[in-house]
Amino acid sequence: MDEPQATSGAAAAAMTEPVPDVDGNAIVDIATPAFLAAGNPRPVVQATIAAARRGDAATLALVLETQGSTYSHAGAMALFASAMQEGWLSGGCLEPELARRAAQAAAEGRVEWIEIDTRDDAHLFSGSALGCRGRLRIALLPLAAMPHVDALLEAWLAGGVPLQRVLTGDGHVALQAGDLAETWQLPTSRPEWAPDAHGWSLPLAPMPEVLVLGAGPETPALLDLLRDLGWRTSLAEARERWRDAFAHADMQYESVSEALRQQQRYAAALVMHHSFERDRDALDMLAATPIPFIGLLGPPRRRDDLFKLLTSSRCAALKPRLHAPVGLDLGGQGPEAIALSIAAQLQAWRAQAGA
Repeated sequence: MDEPQATSGAAAAAMTEPVPDVDGNAIVDIATPAFLAAGNPRPVVQATIAAARRGDAATLALVLETQGSTYSHAGAMALFASAMQEGWLSGGCLEPELARRAAQAAAEGRVEWIEIDTRDDAHLFSGSALGCRGRLRIALLPLAAMPHVDALLEAWLAGGVPLQRVLTGDGHVALQAGDLAETWQLPTSRPEWAPDAHGWSLPLAPMPEVLVLGAGPETPALLDLLRDLGWRTSLAEARERWRDAFAHADMQYESVSEALRQQQRYAAALVMHHSFERDRDALDMLAATPIPFIGLLGPPRRRDDLFKLLTSSRCAALKPRLHAPVGLDLGGQGPEAIALSIAAQLQAWRAQAGA
């Protein structure tokens, strides 16, 4: 069996250019999906990092392309190991076969390719029928054959940079996150459905980041929901009584001004101090930022009273991106219902922005 080859360092970083295969041919016909507005790859990435560092016989499944109705889309990932699975590529119907093939890929140190096609009427009443009428093409990547993959995934997890994933049918795999890049040439047999010089470019966008300014009874539930939906969360809170909410955030700040030093990273900011003066000060500072979504907790009357204390230029800067009161009208009362309504609005906005 051929040994996998790895090349490391930023010198491999010119991945915005076509990546050559081992024969020096440029990748052509690369399918690059649109920004994946939904889903949360963080648990799969975290599990992959842990498995790689433990030296587990684990396999990363990566969806290359889809057609028709499918549960997952190009770029989706799942991790398979002997005693665990993280992530889903179907509603559960494909995973047993994926796990079997993933174990084979890990044992042999080879890239395995899977095509699952249920678009034909003949599949509707077969024993393995899914009824989805779609096609998935999946690569199974053995982690043990990809040294240093954990460092690249860790760089993406830290936030702020996309993860570029490039594969070719002859086993060439390349990843880049920021200044870090790795390439591997893994043993494989080219799948029949991948013509010569065919490849896939599958960018994984950075996690969107949300800044919560001020904590209250709904904050822990809100931060947990947003994290589960794929957001990277930051919380700014100076008051001692609400510091327990810090445990639910990825990043913690003791002042709004400190948090806003990272303003270019945030896709959304939520103003929810339950304090009129603190919310006024936060809105005043947010007006000068480029953050595209600003949510304000509280009724319309409170929003109007706050705007009376801001300059006309500050109000003009805020109004096009201000959502006040923040949250969808889902019904219900209490901290959990408020958290759900805010998370739902952010998820809907994210999906629309991604589209």
